Amino acid sequence: MTAVPPTTSNNEVETESLASLLESRLFKPINIGNITLQHRIAMSPLSRYRATDDHVPQTCSQNYYSQRASVPGTLLISEATFIAPEHGGFANVPGIYNQEQITAWRSITDAVHVKGGYIFCQLWALGRGASPEVAEKEGIVFRSSSDIPLDSAHPKPKPLSISEIHEAAQTYAQAAKNAIEAGFDGVELHGANGFLIDQFIQDRCNQRTDIYGGSIDNRSRFVVEIVQAVCDAIGPERTGIRFSPWSTYNNMRMEDPIFQFTDVIKRLKPFNLAYLHLVESRISGVEDVESTDKLTFAIDIWDGPLLLAGGYTPETALRLVDHEYPTKDIVVSFGRYFLSTPDLPFRIQKGLELNKYNRQTFYTPTAEGYTDYPFSEQFLKYIKGGEIARKSGQMQPNCD
Repeated sequence: MTAVPPTTSNNEVETESLASLLESRLFKPINIGNITLQHRIAMSPLSRYRATDDHVPQTCSQNYYSQRASVPGTLLISEATFIAPEHGGFANVPGIYNQEQITAWRSITDAVHVKGGYIFCQLWALGRGASPEVAEKEGIVFRSSSDIPLDSAHPKPKPLSISEIHEAAQTYAQAAKNAIEAGFDGVELHGANGFLIDQFIQDRCNQRTDIYGGSIDNRSRFVVEIVQAVCDAIGPERTGIRFSPWSTYNNMRMEDPIFQFTDVIKRLKPFNLAYLHLVESRISGVEDVESTDKLTFAIDIWDGPLLLAGGYTPETALRLVDHEYPTKDIVVSFGRYFLSTPDLPFRIQKGLELNKYNRQTFYTPTAEGYTDYPFSEQFLKYIKGGEIARKSGQMQPNCD
């Protein structure tokens, strides 16, 4: 794999930068719920579409997550994982709703814990965002907050009834219990990117006139009830949630998201969740976009740990935790560079080059671009049993 060039070239500047890295809050411990991370670099949830056709994680995923837990005390968030068959609608995405899936995930979480890492399971329901082809194949009925289709290629969804909304909350709760049984340290509710939870929060989709729509308070109700159900099931210290207030992905983005998400976040504060995960406006899905909209309004509200994601580099991550928010408990969540750089926290701390990622292999069912990204030579020399880590970075069998 090729490397990302270093952003500094002057030796004096590089020496000063390395010294500041050693003192940075980015490499200080932080408590997230009932776990203690040894640094503030996390892996974002990254869909990789390498599960079986029955939505069971494959053996190659054990190696993938284990590699990225190689720096002890690292928090990983799993790829988005379906809470139930009826809430799915994409091919080769893992689920957490049957025993075969739970057992497969257990081998992955065990591998992460052996490395001294932690892992949360991101719980996912697609709503109107399901693939029409997959939905037809798997017998999935399109459901959402209202009957507004995602676009002309998607069918009109059936609005969830109030009883179905209550059932959905309990489905999230059961999925959370299953995740704990599978060895996860906690769960992250996927409330971002225009999927089911987001479809209730934002009026771009939610046109209901009952207690789940029509006002800011009512649009917040669905997510608050889900959070309550999950916290009742596994505890708030094991529960996080992710939002993308500014994202236009899946035809979202309210005229002014600040008022709506301010209400949601204020109503979630009393739960004392493990963390709040926010996506910057400069990312929409996996694409970079031009935007100057800020998350300041949400960051200022939240008193607990925050995960911030969206196009961060080592330099901007350092600036964020040390200068922009020196008194906030912030963890920087990396996606694409953690995908390509299994020893990312080590490389950032040492000022080393990062592996360049290959977009063409993000969603292909092979080990190429999945488990074959190399560790740095410095990391292999640093860790005890470096040859074992070297072998884990070699090509593994295909995920098919």
